[in-house]
Amino acid sequence: MKRFLALSIVAASLATSGTTQAHHSFAMFDRTKEIQLKDAVVAKWEWTNPHIWLFVIVPPGKKGAGKYSIEGGSTGLLRRQGWDKNALKEGDKVTVYYSPLKNGEQGGSLLAVVFPNGRTLGARLDQLRSSE
Repeated sequence: MKRFLALSIVAASLATSGTTQAHHSFAMFDRTKEIQLKDAVVAKWEWTNPHIWLFVIVPPGKKGAGKYSIEGGSTGLLRRQGWDKNALKEGDKVTVYYSPLKNGEQGGSLLAVVFPNGRTLGARLDQLRSSE
């Protein structure tokens, strides 16, 4: 019986350790700032848990030129906000709003995406603050 109990405890801790370690806080982002990336091109859209990823490229000659890794919320949270796995496709031209990484690297926490036709997914900081 003791052996069974010990094995059960080990199995339970192994089953939950991956979930606990996979999730992290958003403390690495400066949530007081919002950066706009105009003329961004979607390089990759990863609809994954625990967080989605949006990789965009701003072409040379444009403000903020370079490659960016933008992290978003969970698929469940984003789905409730109108996003889905087909929301973005490689090659889409968009404007991205995000809170930057505190360490200055090109990346951050996704706030909103605006398509050329004006359709918007997500919310910008001023919109989020006015709803509080």
